[in-house]
Formats: sequence, structure tokens, C-alpha cells
Amino acid sequence: MCLFLWIFTRWPSSTLSLLLLSVVGRQTGLEVIQATVCSRWGATRDRSLSQDGDVIIGGLFNLYYIPSAVEQGYTKLPSYEPCTGLESLKNTYAMVFAVEEINLNSTLLPGVKLGYRILDSYSRYPWALQGALSMVGGDTQSCNLTASMPRAAAYEEKEETAGGELVPLLIGASTSTTGIMLSRILGPLSVPVISYLASCPCLSDRTKFPNFFRTIPSDIYQARAMAQLAIRFNWTWVGAVVANTDYGRLAIQVFQEEIQGKGVCLEFIETLRRETILNDARRAALKIKASTATVTDRQFLASEAWSTSDDLLQDPYISKMAGGVLGVAIRSSTIPGFEKYLRSLHPSHRPDDEFFREFWQKEFGCTPGAEQSRSTQSSYFSSQLKTWSDHPSNVLTSSSAIRSVQRTFLPACSGTESLEGVQHPFTDTSQLRVAYNVYLAVYAAAHALHSLLSCPNRDSPPGNNSSTCSSPKHIKPRELLQHLNRVNVTTPQGEMFHFQGADIPAKYDLVNWQNTPEGSRKLVLIGRVDGFDLHLNESAIQWSTGSNQVPVSVCSESCPPGTRKANRKREPLCCFDCIPCAEGEISNKTGSLQCESCPSEFWSNSEQTACVPRQLDFLAFNETLGITLTTAAVSGAAVTTAVFVVFILYHKTPMVRANNSELSFLLLLSLKLCFLCSLVFIGRPSVWSCRFQQAAFGISFVLCVSCLLVKTLVVLAVFRSARPGAETLMKWFGPGQQRGSVGLFTSVQVIICAIWLSLSPPVPQPDLGFKGSKVTLECSMASVVGFSLVLGYIGLLACTCLLLAFLARKLPDNFNEAKLITFSMLIFCAVWVAFVPAYVSSPGKYVVAVEIFAILASSYGLLICIFAPKCFIILLKPAKNTKKHLMAR
Repeated sequence: MCLFLWIFTRWPSSTLSLLLLSVVGRQTGLEVIQATVCSRWGATRDRSLSQDGDVIIGGLFNLYYIPSAVEQGYTKLPSYEPCTGLESLKNTYAMVFAVEEINLNSTLLPGVKLGYRILDSYSRYPWALQGALSMVGGDTQSCNLTASMPRAAAYEEKEETAGGELVPLLIGASTSTTGIMLSRILGPLSVPVISYLASCPCLSDRTKFPNFFRTIPSDIYQARAMAQLAIRFNWTWVGAVVANTDYGRLAIQVFQEEIQGKGVCLEFIETLRRETILNDARRAALKIKASTATVTDRQFLASEAWSTSDDLLQDPYISKMAGGVLGVAIRSSTIPGFEKYLRSLHPSHRPDDEFFREFWQKEFGCTPGAEQSRSTQSSYFSSQLKTWSDHPSNVLTSSSAIRSVQRTFLPACSGTESLEGVQHPFTDTSQLRVAYNVYLAVYAAAHALHSLLSCPNRDSPPGNNSSTCSSPKHIKPRELLQHLNRVNVTTPQGEMFHFQGADIPAKYDLVNWQNTPEGSRKLVLIGRVDGFDLHLNESAIQWSTGSNQVPVSVCSESCPPGTRKANRKREPLCCFDCIPCAEGEISNKTGSLQCESCPSEFWSNSEQTACVPRQLDFLAFNETLGITLTTAAVSGAAVTTAVFVVFILYHKTPMVRANNSELSFLLLLSLKLCFLCSLVFIGRPSVWSCRFQQAAFGISFVLCVSCLLVKTLVVLAVFRSARPGAETLMKWFGPGQQRGSVGLFTSVQVIICAIWLSLSPPVPQPDLGFKGSKVTLECSMASVVGFSLVLGYIGLLACTCLLLAFLARKLPDNFNEAKLITFSMLIFCAVWVAFVPAYVSSPGKYVVAVEIFAILASSYGLLICIFAPKCFIILLKPAKNTKKHLMAR
């Protein structure tokens, strides 16, 4: 058994091995096979704070502080630097106050006096374990366990130990490492451990630490709160400086998990080791200085380990470098009557309280209890020196011992000294944090004891009791542990909580370092954390910049609306470039990852931040292209009218009569209609304009080409009739037949247009296929077949006319009109052949412009090629306008 426990604890101190052996022998119920006699190697620490009671609870605090770490080996007893200060005295008296308050409470533990025994762990694990085991198993210099001695007998013999009554519950573990150690050592004994400061998330594992409880939240909630603050203030590029311990490593792991996918990145993580703190701190400072973040100043986000540190807060250099610190802190609360209790303490009321006696000496510079004689002091000095020289491994070295003994030679106190009105951290109860956790731990222990000792049938005769009631003198830690797991705790202030496994509901304060008018720094409460909820008063924050504006810490400035993020290669997601959205896409939020396409009826504005309705666009009369085409159409109509007037004035001349004046007039009329029909294509399309423009276009051009075709046929007929046997040919091409032929050819187009426009007419419709801020309102061809038939019929007549004119080009005459028709039809056909691909490929309103251009070009071609030579002779060469000249070969 001794060998097993030695391997289990892996601790070099034989003192602890003895304590382990003694405790296990009393509490496990196992029998020892042979007698074992053990003795302790090391000094007994008799400095404690205790009060007798029916039930004693243990307390373990770091009253003295060891400032530096010393590398310990495993070949000799550990030795440490001298102890200094009284660090946790207020926390200790928070436990004492809570116990005394409970004893005055008539409803909580009625008839049971609660006592305590408090020891100092000296901020070192060996003494923490030694103190815990001495309270649970008793302080004894030796153990003598006889063979086959049952556990119960051994326990009864040692129930009253040198250190007092055994404790069934321990309030302690000021660090997570201490909590892990105590929980694992005391776990097999089922002794509950309630910690007020151990916050490692690992201690929430009930399978490993079933006897552990705490009144401080797990560090998971603290790390998450810090991550939520970074996310809330949009600090996307941050650096982390953490301790190279389980605390630091786990905290940064939780922080990274919380910020994942939230747009926050860690630029660097610097770890600090206690053994190399100076070099590590220098390296971290250089890293912070070399940060690539775009910042307005250095803003620190602190954990509870140093956000409420008075030493750091009042240090001029630290406060200057780290102004405006924003931190997460252990939640603070008030304990009514606690300040009055602290100020009423006096050594004369607590003659056995060595801790308070030392505090009094340090605070007032005198020795309380003037009745102590010089001989007593000298004897005390000699005994202390002998104790320290016999036991060099004790916590205090000889130098600190001399300083301690020297305090006993301070002048005697006058008796008028008092803590009333003294400004000291010990009496400051404005922000009780750890002390309040101790207070809650004591009340949790008291409620568990109350639940355990509450017997519904306590007053009934013994024979009627169906269950066994626990006695204050025989409390079993296992039973107390069971009640602690399910008890509901209520403090005098009305706060209620219960343990959820090892934890209580997580609550934190959010604090801020702020300047005072006097030039000092103070800690200001700016918000709270309740579980995963963050409640923050941003207007109360004093930032490091001195302004009310939230500091900026980013790798890349947030992309403004109208742009999107584009990640840089081989860099974190927080480092990116801002790319403007393409046309037709928008981003209306800051930091958009993607640009969104606008609906087909909308288009992006110039800033690419909103979708606006697309402007309707069409070929208008008041725009440059519309004005140009209108001018060309009107000019063509005017020239055609002028030619028409010239032909009327000279209708009796041979030039007009020889060229079939009736068809010439009809041709001029159709050309004028062709010029004018192009104007219908200009302007805002409507239902009737869409129908009329295509009908006017198709009919006008068929009328024009029909006239040319009949004129060509008449020319061929005239020259063919001059041949023998062909006299009867001209009777088929008389004036009536010519008019009838033109009417017949035109009526076919009228029928085609009538059927097309009645069944599936073109309608005004926006062309959404074209991308841009404007959408073209055009006459959409609902039936491509109808439009193709119209163009096809025009093309058929034009090709027939071209072919016949080509055959008649070499007929003898000074003025052969067939040549003019041939050349004009070549231009006509060339224009409309080129029209098809241009029409298909033109965007928006330019489709209409292409069609108007084709109409005007072909009309001008016909007008110029056919009528310009005639007008030239009529007006400028009248000598040639004779029948003799025209008939000459």
C-alpha cells in the first residue's frame, strides 16, 4: 500500500507519504497486514486559524507569498525563497465572517455550531497538499498501525488529533494545479473540495474529479467573453500574449475556437514562461511593436488574472503603457456587514490569531499585548531560531526568521489603534471578488451540511425512524458529497445557485482602467457577462486613445459597400484586397464576401451599392442619331417632292413622256412614302406604332419595286414589239395593265401584312437581354415568320426587277432607262443584303437605326439613280430633251 501511494503521488517528500498512509489507513476501511511505524521528516506547521464547533470545515489559503520560482530536484527536500506579505488575509476573514454569520442564522444549521480550521499553503503545492492532508487525516508525528487493525478502530482512536477534529469538507485550491492535485488525492476518500479560484475547464470533468466544486466559472466562459469583445468591436487582427501554462494554452485554444469563422485572426501568439519571464517579455514587446495591424493605438484586452491587479493598476509605467485596458474580471458583489466586521477586528479579541497579529504589527508598527515580557520575547526568539536551524526545508529561511523575530521587539501598542477610518486594501470592500467566491463556498458547504443533518423524524422515537439520521460528530464525507451535488444554495442577499456538476452559472464583470482627475487610475465597471450573454455599456469605456471612438485593429480596412473581399494568397482571411463589383452587381454592406447580381429589370448604380430600375431607352427625336436620321428622311421626302414638281412642270416634254410619266409619278409617290415611313420608327414605341411601321415599310417598298418592275417590263415589251410578229405584245402592257400589275403586286404585300399583324403583331417590349443601365424599348417581333415573309416578298420583286433590267441594259436608245434601273436595283439589293447581319448583331436601339438606315439608303439609291439623270437633262440640258435626240441611235 505504501509503495502504491508513493508511485501515485510521485512526490519526493516523505512527510506527504506519511500523511497519505495515515489518511488512507483511517478512511478506506482496508486492513493493514503487518504493523508499520512511520515518523515525519520535517517540521509541523502550527500556525493556523481555527474555531471549535460541532462540525469543522477546512480552509486553505495563500496567506504568505513566495515571489520567485526555484528549480527543485528530487534528491533532497525542496527549499524555497523567503515568504513575504499577507496576500489573502481578507479572503481568509471572508470565510471566518461567513461561518460566524451562519452560526447566528436560526434557520440554517439550527442547533449546530459550525467551526473552521484554516491553514496557509504558502503558494506552494507541497504545503497545500500537506495542509489538506493534515486537516483531512490529522496532524501526527508518527503512526502505529497494528496488523489486522480495522479501519473503524483506527479512526476512532485518531478522531481527535493533534491538529483538532478531522474536517469532512475543504474550501481551498487557489490555483487549478492545486485543485487537480487535491481532488485526485482526496477523491478516493470522497472528501469534497470547494475551490474559490481554480478555473481550469479540465476540472469540470466529473469522471476525473467527482469530488471537486468551485464558485468561480470555468475559463471557457472568460475566453469566450474576450472573443466576443473582439468580435463586437471588430478587432479582426489581434495578437495574444499568454502564459506557458495549462491556463494560457487552454484559454488561447478556446479563444481560437470562438473566433473561427467570425472574421477575427491572430497575428501572433507569444508565450511567457515564469523561469524566463524577462527574455520572454522583451520578445513579446518587440513582437507587439512590430505588429502589421492597422491600429489607432495599442489596446489591451486583459484576462481576470491581471485586469483587477492593484499592483499593475497603480504602477505608473504599466498604466502609461497600457492605458484604457479593457478586461474580464471575477464578478464582484457586496457582503453586507463585512466591512464593519473587518474594521471591528482587534488583536485583543483574537489573542490566538497569529496572522492578524502580524498584520496589526505591520500596519501600526507596534506589538499588540503589552503584557508580554522581555524574557518571554527572548525565549520566543531563541526557540524560533532553533526551530528554523533544525529544519532548513521549512518555508521561512533564517533571514526572514530574523525579520519575523525582530517584529516582536516593536514598541507596545497603546490600545487606541483601530482599523476604523484606515484606508487599506484589507478593509476595502468596494469590489469583493475572490472574497465573495469564498463567501459563496462557505454557504454552499453550510447548505449541504444542513441538507445532510436535516432529519424529518428526528423528534420521533428511535423505533419509528425509517432512516438513519447523520450526527454532526459523525459526518461521512461521502454522504456530504452526495448532498453537495444536489443542494440549492441561497445567500442572505437572496442570490440562489446550485452546482451544475462542478460549476455554478458563469458570471463575470467587464472592467476598464480609467484616469481620475487626480492623475491616478481606477477600475470602472462597464458591463457584465452572464453565461454566453454580453451586457456592455460602450459609452462608459475610456479607450487607450483617450477618445470615445472604438480603436481600430485590422490587417485590412473593411471593404466599403460597392466592393467585395478578395483573399490574398498565403495570408490569413483577415488580410484581403477590396475589388469593385462588376457592372450589374452590388454589395450594400461593409465587408461583403460576394457581389450580388441585380434582377433583370434593375441595374447597379454608379457606386455599385444599390439596384435601381433600368432606364427605358429608345431612338428619340431629340438625340443626335434621331435628329440625323429625321433630317435625312425629311430631306429625302423634300427632294422627292421637288422631283415630283419638276416632272409635273415638264410633263409634256419628251423626257417625261418617254419614260412612262404615269409610272414615274407613282414611283415618286412610293419613294416619298418610303422616306416618310422611316419616321415612324423614331420615338417611343407603342402598340399602334409597332404595327404601323412594319406595314408602312413593307407596303411602301413593294409599291416602289412594283413600279420599277412594271417599268422594266414595259421597256422590254416596247423593244420586243418592234420585231416582226410581235405587234400584239404591247396590248398586254397598256396603261391599264400597268396600273393593274402594280396594284396586284402591292395587294399581295397588303395581304401578308394584314395576316401577320392580325395574328401575331409586334409589340413594344424592353430588351432585357442587353446588359447595361438602360433597357431598350423596342418593337419585339412576336412572329419572325411574318417579318421574314414581308422582307422575302420585297426581295423577290427586287431580284426579278434586277434580272429583267439586266436583260434590257443593251437595248438601243440614247436614254436607256433599263440601265438606270439595273444600277439602282444593284444598290437596293446590296443595301438589304447587308441589312440582315447588321440588324441581327446590333444592340439596343441601334437595331432600329440600322433598319431606318437601310430604308433611307435604298430610297436615296433609287431616287438618285433613276431621277437624277432625268432632272439633269430637263433642267440643265434642255437641248437634249427632244424626241429626235431620244430616238437617235
